[in-house]
Amino acid sequence: MNAIDIRPATTSVYGAVQFGYLLVESPRLGKWKRFAAEGIGMAIAEDAPGLLAFRTDGHARRLVVRKRDREDLALGWQIASPDALDLILRRLSDRGVAVEAVAGDEAALRGVARYWRFLGPKRQIYELFVEAKRSDEAPKVLGRGFVTGERGLGHVAISTRRPDAMIAFWREIFDAKISDFIEDRVGGVNLRIAFLRVNPRHHSIAVAATVGLAMDPFATKIQHVEMQAASLDDVGAAYRRCRALGVKIAMAVGQHPNDRDVSFYAVSPSGFYFELGWSAAEGEDIESWPQTTHRGISVWGHKPQDQTLGDKLAQVRNGLTSLFRKEYSPLQG
Repeated sequence: MNAIDIRPATTSVYGAVQFGYLLVESPRLGKWKRFAAEGIGMAIAEDAPGLLAFRTDGHARRLVVRKRDREDLALGWQIASPDALDLILRRLSDRGVAVEAVAGDEAALRGVARYWRFLGPKRQIYELFVEAKRSDEAPKVLGRGFVTGERGLGHVAISTRRPDAMIAFWREIFDAKISDFIEDRVGGVNLRIAFLRVNPRHHSIAVAATVGLAMDPFATKIQHVEMQAASLDDVGAAYRRCRALGVKIAMAVGQHPNDRDVSFYAVSPSGFYFELGWSAAEGEDIESWPQTTHRGISVWGHKPQDQTLGDKLAQVRNGLTSLFRKEYSPLQG
């Protein structure tokens, strides 16, 4: 993963892209309701047979959980204008990536009028939309709420055996910029993580890869999703609620060195991690920060909390089995 971030002077969609929604397909709707509403503190927007929807801000839907027999998910990315969307779609078309336009009930379920769907890295479904349905009623969240706005819903972290291909995808399609890197030994594995931004948020995508032998120790398509709380008190309160609910905590409260987030990582009902954090760097201009490599994923804390020997052995097994399967990249196959 190279630190060079020099691009030709072309039309850019940087600043016109943000993480918009997360669609989860899962058989565990009851657990998701308790986790998202009672644990993390999101507001329930819809609670119907086979469907849950949650709000964090003025958007009608930010997290949607639909009942399915198998776990899966889709990442929704909001594009600021039709012109920016057209440019992204042209870039995908020029690279031979098939895109499907979807409207009707499937779009309404996501809280949008229309979206464009394609297969991204690791065969993760990406969905692009311009306008989201909004609600004039303030969401009944727990605490002071969540930080969204021009920074979007939060960020997504993805582990990969092909970090250069994944970073190239984000830079070529979305004009992502590299904010910085972190190197550390986590769970007995040396990792290098690249943090990419597409708007004023320090990063909307984190790309994690092993150093040396390329393996992927995580069974889920994404390693974690993050949302940002409006106050440090909200992070502490959510952590205590999750503990009281019996939610498994992967990493206890700690602080990252780059975005200075104070956060904890819970294990979602679908198996991927869910990070809730508060940023001590809120309001600072990320464009003025130097690109550097931090040694250590945390300044303090983030200690493993509820991880068992079985969890560690599962990561080893996942890493070994990943060596025998090809990881898909939309740019390189």
